[in-house]
This record gives sequence, structure tokens and C-alpha cells, in this order.
Amino acid sequence: MDSTVEAVKLFLSAHIGGDYQSQIISLLSAAGIFVTAVAAYYVCKWILYLVGIAIDKTPTKWDDDLIDHRLMRAVSQLAPAMTVNWLLPAFFRANEFHYVRWITVLTSFYILWAVVRILVIFIENLFKAMSARRRTRPYAVKGIFQMLKLLAIGLGIIVGISILIGREPAAILTALGASAAILMLVFKDTIMGLVASVQLTANKMLHKGDWIVAEKHGANGEVEDVSLTTVKIRNWDNSVSTIPPYALVSDSFRNYQPMRRSGGRRVERVIYIDVNSVRFCSGAELRKLRSKGFAAEPYSGEDEGCMQVNLTLFQHYLENYLEEHEEVNRSMLYMVRQMEQTPSGLPVQLYFFIRTTVWKDFERIQADIFDHIYAVVGEFGLRIFQTPAGRDIESLRNNSETRALDR
Repeated sequence: MDSTVEAVKLFLSAHIGGDYQSQIISLLSAAGIFVTAVAAYYVCKWILYLVGIAIDKTPTKWDDDLIDHRLMRAVSQLAPAMTVNWLLPAFFRANEFHYVRWITVLTSFYILWAVVRILVIFIENLFKAMSARRRTRPYAVKGIFQMLKLLAIGLGIIVGISILIGREPAAILTALGASAAILMLVFKDTIMGLVASVQLTANKMLHKGDWIVAEKHGANGEVEDVSLTTVKIRNWDNSVSTIPPYALVSDSFRNYQPMRRSGGRRVERVIYIDVNSVRFCSGAELRKLRSKGFAAEPYSGEDEGCMQVNLTLFQHYLENYLEEHEEVNRSMLYMVRQMEQTPSGLPVQLYFFIRTTVWKDFERIQADIFDHIYAVVGEFGLRIFQTPAGRDIESLRNNSETRALDR
């Protein structure tokens, strides 16, 4: 490059007088740099156009998402500035032309801005590519990509300051190290959000679209967005709760998404039996229950006169009912059990899983099952325990008054 510049100067010295030689050389050099920069832009654009055609023909889609027209346009805009930054010191000396230094600084700033822009666009394209794919869409990586963009911009600012003041970036980083405590205080939420986002993603604790319950923060709904500083949850009442990611890591929350994928949603409810209604069944009652299909027929040789408790028959009926119900997932645990007696009666718990996990369908099926149980319990001579209400007390008083009049 130096030999070419000297040859141009010798040619101009031989044909042009000394008064205008310097000005003409400067103008021709500037024009040559401008033409070369424009040519470099179109050459780079043409090369990137060929690269784009090759990318479109590849079978994979990742390269189409990562290297799009926006990224290639940013790269092509970098070529003219690099050309000017490379040719300017060869044709002009900063000690001879004071404006050359400022042009060099401005060109360096433009190159730095273009590089940072390319990095930011690439990070955004990578995030969009992951969000568009079914396997990677649920991962909560938005906060990580936001932090990468902040790091790229932060490093760009540090390098820009070093260009402006003429110092090495390491010296600026050393100076910033002295104020690390202040930076930690200012960016506390951002740093904690980044760490929490990495933990949530690495441990697969939370994904976009999960149904979570964070009782401490009053959130119960689906995760709409996981960013660097907030987790946005749309509650079932259509309100939106925003929680810092580190709050979900430090506090407990419940994720119902594994339940959705399991193919069964649990029902764990108790009915309270009035202990005074528990008794042995007579032979007539047993025959009546068997005729209606509420009790099993006796085995051959079994004594039909053996005493059987109505509550035992009721529990056996409930187990058979759950086993034959088409909406109950029989591949999962289901059982009917007695629990410790309470002042409210004898608890009989039904524990089973319904096949559907859709909330509305789940509630409908659960209600149908317990409607049947409440209707059939009287067939066994049992009563559901219920705390006396006003009408019950009034009915008891009326019955007492009727008995007194009869006497």
C-alpha cells in the first residue's frame, strides 16, 4: 500500500506544480477512498447475496433463521467503514491534517456500533429460532438472551470510551472494578434475575405455558413470559401477576404442568358418614342390595346369613364403581379408605385420578361421580353427616310438638 501511494505522489509531482500538488493529492485520495468504500459495500453485498442463496438451498432451517436479510444487511454496512478505516491512515497523516484523527475516531465508532448491532441481531435471531421450535419453545431462556445483549452493549460502551480517550479497554475495566460495589447495587435485580433465569432453565423448573401456583404472590395461572427481571403469569381471572425470577427460586411454588402431561388429574375428597347409621344388614336388605347390583352375589358355599356391615358393603361398591367408570384412569392408584373419626363423623376418602386434565371437564366429571355417591348412600342405610341448620332445628321442634300433642 505504501509503495502505491508513493508512486501516485511521484506521478503527480512530475506533472503538477508544487502549489496545487498537495490539495490535488488530498482530493484524489479522498475520492479514491470513497470509491473503494462504495465498491467494497457492493462487493460485500453481492457475496452475501450468494451466501443467502446457498443458505436457502440447505435442508436445515436453523441457518435460515440465524442468518437472515437483516443480519446480512448489517454486515454489508460494515464493509465501507472498515475500508475507510484501513485506507485513511495510508493516504493521510494525522500530524499533517488535524481532521484525519476525528474522521478515524468517527469511523472506529461506526465500526464498533456496527459490530455490536450484528451481535445483537444474531442473539435476537437465535432467540427467535428457539422460540419457533416446539422442542426448545418451553425453555425459559429469554432472560439469558437479554443478558447476552446487555453484555454486548456494555462491552461496546467500554470499547467506545477507550477509543474516545485513547486508552486500553483493560484500563477502563480496572477503573470500573473499583466501583464494582456500586455497580452491584445498581444492577442487583438484573444480576439476580440472570442467575435465577439460569437456575429455572437448567433445572427445568419453569417453562412458558406452565400452570403454576405461587400462593405467597397471589398467582395462579399460566406463565406467559419469562424475562430477565420478571415472570409474567396470566391468572385464571385474566389478571396478570408479575414476579421476579429470583422470588420463584428462593420461595416455593407449585407447577401443575407434569400433572397435565401425566394423563390423569387427582381427586382426593372425603364424605362424612354419620356413625349412628353404621349397622349390620338384615337378610332382606342384602337381597335388595344384590338385586339392584349394589352388592356382590355370595360365593358358592358362603353362608348368606353371615352378618355384613352396611359401611363395608358401601366401600366395596365405591371401589367397583371407580374401577368400572370410564373416566377414571385405572392405570393410576385408586382406592376408598376410612380415616380417623372426627367430631363431624366418620371420614371415607375417595382417592383416584380422572383421565382428563382440562379444568372444566375435570370439575364436571368429579361432580357427576359424587352426585351418584350422595344419591346411592341411602340405599345402604347410611346417612351423610351434616351440621344441623336452622330448618333442621325447626323440623326437630315441630316433631317434638307433634309427639306431645299425640300424647
